[in-house]
Amino acid sequence: LLGFMLFGKTFSVIMSGVGIIALAGIVVKNGILLIEFTDELIGRGYGLKEAIVEAGSTRLTPVLLTAASAVLGLIPLALGLTVDFGAMFVDLNPVIHTGGDSAVFWNILAWTIIYGLTFSTILTLLIVPCMYYINERMKVKLWKKK
Repeated sequence: LLGFMLFGKTFSVIMSGVGIIALAGIVVKNGILLIEFTDELIGRGYGLKEAIVEAGSTRLTPVLLTAASAVLGLIPLALGLTVDFGAMFVDLNPVIHTGGDSAVFWNILAWTIIYGLTFSTILTLLIVPCMYYINERMKVKLWKKK
């Protein structure tokens, strides 16, 4: 929503909703893998802080590659690029233009995923490890009091 407001794009509840559902799958997967790897490192004997730092540095590349490939892959859809493949292969004259007929409908979905994935990647890499640390520290404090 912040991306749509910041760049003055039109907002559609239906297409943005579909985009949020698609986005949620990617974001949740990245967060789960980060937490699972942190738990694995703790199981191997790492301390809490060391495990979080190591998991964050190890999972940084896959998280960034997932986000970057999805964002870059959606840019043609977001811009409404249309390629006439018939003319490209038959006449060897590719006709490329922006703003095709379906661009108005589909670009909202693409922009939703682009904005959301960009924002959520930052949150995944910063907030998830911090919240994991806070959660584990609270568990220790609560169990020591009992």
